[in-house]
Amino acid sequence: QVRLVESGGGSVQVGGSLRLSCAASGYSDSSYAMGWFRQTPGKEREGIAVIDKDGNTKYAYAVKGRFTISRDNAQNSLHLRMNNLKSEDSAMYYCASRDRSFPLGSTWFYRGFYNSWGQGTQVTVSS
Repeated sequence: QVRLVESGGGSVQVGGSLRLSCAASGYSDSSYAMGWFRQTPGKEREGIAVIDKDGNTKYAYAVKGRFTISRDNAQNSLHLRMNNLKSEDSAMYYCASRDRSFPLGSTWFYRGFYNSWGQGTQVTVSS
């Protein structure tokens, strides 16, 4: 049973930075891909950053250039460095993992592709 536990959320002012972490356990091998999703009340959970086991990354347009995803395969951990935070970045942030490659030509941000999810960590950005 894969377990994902997020940490690092909190309250920050507009323009500030936060670093989220996700500790993974229960793998027999490292996951194929890990990603960060976020969700606000009444909205769909959206993928914002994904990294595969080779270090290839994809970012949603809304966060590209401000957020950086990284992973440590040896430690089974995932991180998200968030800079220049905006009020619209306020959300619950979730860590997710997928145990196999993505279908050829597919988006990496489809939540149905991910096998395991954490409980989330709240990020609040205020002016």
